[in-house]
Amino acid sequence: MKKVILLCVTTFLAAAGLVQAQGSELHGSIGTDFSSKYIWRGFDVFDDHAAIHPYVDLDLFNTGFGFNAVAHRANSSGFEMNERWDYTLYYHNSLFEGETYATNYRLGYVYYNYPDRSSHDTSDSMDLQEVHAILSWPNVFSIEGLVPSYCLVKLWPSSSDSLVGDSSPSGGSASGYAHIFMLDYALPVSSLGEDRTLNLHSEFVYNDGVSPNGATDVDHDWSNAVFGVSTTFDLGKNLFFTPGIYYQSSWEDTVNPEDEFWVNLNLTYKF
Repeated sequence: MKKVILLCVTTFLAAAGLVQAQGSELHGSIGTDFSSKYIWRGFDVFDDHAAIHPYVDLDLFNTGFGFNAVAHRANSSGFEMNERWDYTLYYHNSLFEGETYATNYRLGYVYYNYPDRSSHDTSDSMDLQEVHAILSWPNVFSIEGLVPSYCLVKLWPSSSDSLVGDSSPSGGSASGYAHIFMLDYALPVSSLGEDRTLNLHSEFVYNDGVSPNGATDVDHDWSNAVFGVSTTFDLGKNLFFTPGIYYQSSWEDTVNPEDEFWVNLNLTYKF
């Protein structure tokens, strides 16, 4: 964990040095999500219980670098040991602007920390690390607002001897890959004289052995598909409210034996 904090500080200071030359400002957002269920890459983390997810996301002086921290806390008791903080350092940019094959990309490193467990005691730790790459192609279709994306995930235990590594009670490991194929459409609509955008989202996940709890029986297969719709309301003074509804079709019982339906409510302040 100390290495992660050091890396965060190093990145921040490097970006701060660039700001003096570029005259840029620090931008970002703070907010929270309420979800009636916490579904993470197909897994029902809190077993059908609601959760809140406070977060902060910082754009480091328009350098392309950013930092994100988000907590996942169940609204019911009994899940304290599985509550998690995610710390992400990322870099985003674009290639081939103006071309049909224009590509937006994001490269990220994530440290998953369970604060009620010891990160140093391998008999108790469930900390994870991840690298990912997200690619999207905003111009590949002739329909404006229709954007395909692909995310490649590599997840592994922070300690090889931890509960999600070699010391897993089930004998498994959290280490593995995931492939996520997404399609989003920003659908313009008019309602009661107001122009609005409905954000239609779909994703299809191939789980190549990833299990956040180190289970041995996660099959290498298509695990689930998610379909959702959301829209954003501008409340003024840089405050935004985004409600959304989502449905998951679960295809692999070793990831999730049940289809899922949930509601997500997001409140964000941008600066």
